Amino acid sequence: CFVCGKNGAAITCCQEGCNRSFHLPCAMEGECVTQYFSPHSSFCREHRPEQGVEAAPEKNTDCLICLEPVEDRKSYHTMVCPVCKSAWFHRGCIQGQARYAGISFSCPLCRNDHKFLHDMLTMGIRIPLRLPSWNNEPLDDVLIERHSRCDARKCLCPGGREQAEEQGPWELLLCSSCAAAGTHRRCSNLRTSRTSWECESC
Repeated sequence: CFVCGKNGAAITCCQEGCNRSFHLPCAMEGECVTQYFSPHSSFCREHRPEQGVEAAPEKNTDCLICLEPVEDRKSYHTMVCPVCKSAWFHRGCIQGQARYAGISFSCPLCRNDHKFLHDMLTMGIRIPLRLPSWNNEPLDDVLIERHSRCDARKCLCPGGREQAEEQGPWELLLCSSCAAAGTHRRCSNLRTSRTSWECESC
């Protein structure tokens, strides 16, 4: 694997003449793209597709999903809606939204679905072919329910997995990609300067 250097990398860049291989879990760290539609092409960071839309975020633009700042330009981790060119978001955040939305996936701002969906698929966002996962839940429950427990293999918090503090070692961080898993800072050895964390599944 050209990302982690270990054996067993089963995905090879489909660019002719490129022999870079990588593991699927290493794809995000290596800034690789795997397209989840036929012919299921994969690309290394050098040959991956880039968004064709000409746009740049205004100064101090936040991700529409997590409300944290995005980079000052389009990149692997910072993406934009190709239709309205005003919706900026992190790759991990839009992937999380796609997991929940399924076939109802659309731009979080302008709600365009066709061109937006095509662009996200091309950029390697996996969109499950199913109804939204919130379809059978009351809307109020979806909006107010937030993951609130530590999912570390071994929780070290004296108050247990459900306890969380505003800051310090027992502050609970949610996965920046799926928001469906959490950890206390100390349980995953996260420094106070660290503002994001990603679970093992993501």
